[in-house]
Amino acid sequence: MTSKPAFAELPSRALIAVGGADWRSFLQGLLTQDVESLAPGEARLAALLTPQGRLLWDMFVVGREDSCWLDVAREHREAIVQRLSLYRLRAKVEIAADAATVSALFGPDASSAPGFIRDPRLPELGWRGYGASAPAGAELADDAAYDDWRLELGVPGPADWGSDKTYPIEANFDLLAGIDFKKGCFVGQETTSRMKRRGQIKTRMLPIVFDGEAPAPGVEVLAGTLRAGEVCSGTDGRAMALLRLDRIAGELTVDGWPVSVERPDWMVEALGQGAPA
Repeated sequence: MTSKPAFAELPSRALIAVGGADWRSFLQGLLTQDVESLAPGEARLAALLTPQGRLLWDMFVVGREDSCWLDVAREHREAIVQRLSLYRLRAKVEIAADAATVSALFGPDASSAPGFIRDPRLPELGWRGYGASAPAGAELADDAAYDDWRLELGVPGPADWGSDKTYPIEANFDLLAGIDFKKGCFVGQETTSRMKRRGQIKTRMLPIVFDGEAPAPGVEVLAGTLRAGEVCSGTDGRAMALLRLDRIAGELTVDGWPVSVERPDWMVEALGQGAPA
């Protein structure tokens, strides 16, 4: 990528508009993120979990005047609307798909522009746009280029955790500002808080690097003859993997080929130099 910022529409993402008198309290009791203090023009990473604490769907909650958008994976939008509608009961909440586009402004020198909001996960991820146009001087890119940028930074995405398989802490939501542990109850809160309180996370998603094409999702990562984890998603030379932290210090292989684990700077900073991740 050049030093110019890149603009990419993200057709893989879509919006859900949530409004009504009770929208804040409604989402507050469901999502991993604090919604009560969300300001207009601010985005926060959140997740909707199963009652057992596994990650169903990621989303960004985007503050608007008297309402919000949920920035979700397009393929899951209908299912999310249906699930939220089941939880609504007597709450005064309106839930509907919204046609506004989702985009990203990213790269080494990306800076804010009209219609864009800072990505809440990492400053290096740039800005998310809602109904925004490409700023002057930005290079046009696509969804795949943005995914490559995210993967280069070591940040997992929806293709890595699927649905109802992974705990949000395993997907690093606790390190990427996706869980507010002080907000009180939410669906799956008991399991999530217990994992955090015990402080012994056995597995996390980490990038692996290698020569050649990306292994297929689900292929095992081996530490000698022991299973160290599995590949989630990736591209040539780089992939995300869900790894056992006690088995990644030595030589690792995938399909007989050597791979190396990278520890992103933001993860080292969050966990400390001496942490296994």
